[in-house]
Amino acid sequence: VSPITFDHFQILRAIGKGSFGKVCIVQKRDTEKMYAMKYMNKQQCIERDEVRNVFRELEILQEIEHVFLVNLWYSFQDEEDMFMVVDLLLGGDLRYHLQQNVQFTEDAVRLYLCEMTLALDYLQNQHIIHRDVKPDNILLDEQGHAHLTDFNIATIIKDGERATALAGTKPYMAPEIFQSFVSGGTGYAFEVDWWSLGVTVFEVLRSWRPYDIHASNSVESLMQLFSTVSVQYNPAWPKDLVALMRKLLTVNPEHRFSSLSLMQTSPYLAHVNWDAVYEKKMDAGFVPNKGRLHCDPTFELEEMILESRPLHKKKKRLAKNRSRDNSKDSQSENDYLQECLEVVQQEFMIFNRENDHTCPHSGPIPPANPVRSQPAHAPPAGQTSHVPPQRPIGNRGWVPYEVTFISY
Repeated sequence: VSPITFDHFQILRAIGKGSFGKVCIVQKRDTEKMYAMKYMNKQQCIERDEVRNVFRELEILQEIEHVFLVNLWYSFQDEEDMFMVVDLLLGGDLRYHLQQNVQFTEDAVRLYLCEMTLALDYLQNQHIIHRDVKPDNILLDEQGHAHLTDFNIATIIKDGERATALAGTKPYMAPEIFQSFVSGGTGYAFEVDWWSLGVTVFEVLRSWRPYDIHASNSVESLMQLFSTVSVQYNPAWPKDLVALMRKLLTVNPEHRFSSLSLMQTSPYLAHVNWDAVYEKKMDAGFVPNKGRLHCDPTFELEEMILESRPLHKKKKRLAKNRSRDNSKDSQSENDYLQECLEVVQQEFMIFNRENDHTCPHSGPIPPANPVRSQPAHAPPAGQTSHVPPQRPIGNRGWVPYEVTFISY
């Protein structure tokens, strides 16, 4: 089978950009299937010291597959860019809909809560902390079901390890992340994602967050805030919903709900048919309008007008570069950059979900039955995790490093 390349896809339109690259809609020429394609300029990644994050994200995405995640299908590279081709979800992210003043019903948000519970429980069983759960990173499909995306600051912890980096988006970061940064402490584990889920659910229901936190707040002031300010819940909310929100927004991670089995003990979720949720048989309370694209239209204009290396002119540009490189006068402007580019070229992991044999451990991990999946609590110090052993992730030299990164 010939390797997947940029030429296998037709670029349809730009739909977004994140901290690590841009995203466009593409169609695979042979199957006519539509995907989202994320592409990251190699030189920019090197200059911003983001290569390790990109590689870590790739390593994680190659190992996971779940109905409520945005799954990776292909990864490949050319001289300029690294590419990830993932599920295309046309319903827009929850941030976009909040900005459009969508009033989400309690039933709609309960379904998002259940779908994200299954996604986080699965990640936990794979030893992954996402570290950036927020409305911007929850995408809806055309039927209105929620999918978690953006693993560029995710990390892998195993056998009772703890993470320590100050990583995430401040208003959604759990207290123990700041605590760990200020006092060294014991670090943090999977519970941080469940705190972020609590903040997200609160915000989607109320259009504002439980704590008034901004990028400019100092870590010390946030520690003070968590110990003095109590969350004001909507008096119109059912008591069982408030009780569950309190369990997610518990400052002490040891008392926080942080697994599927714990969430299932909540009276608020007592009547949920988890198998039906997993099979997407539950009707979504909010179905995005199918007649339009749910993203900011300026992305398309930017790509066409402002982008110095537009994707639709790539073929011509690369051919020109190659002929210049082959000429005798060609001399590297920057030897160090050239060296880095060569390392990226060699280390980049090519992936094709359709034929697992393209990399040593690229096959999809069959999802566990959601109702019977085991909880994955962070074990006390000195103990090993009681999560059943699963396929290992992260056997490359650069994966165990922590990344200090705050996106705002």
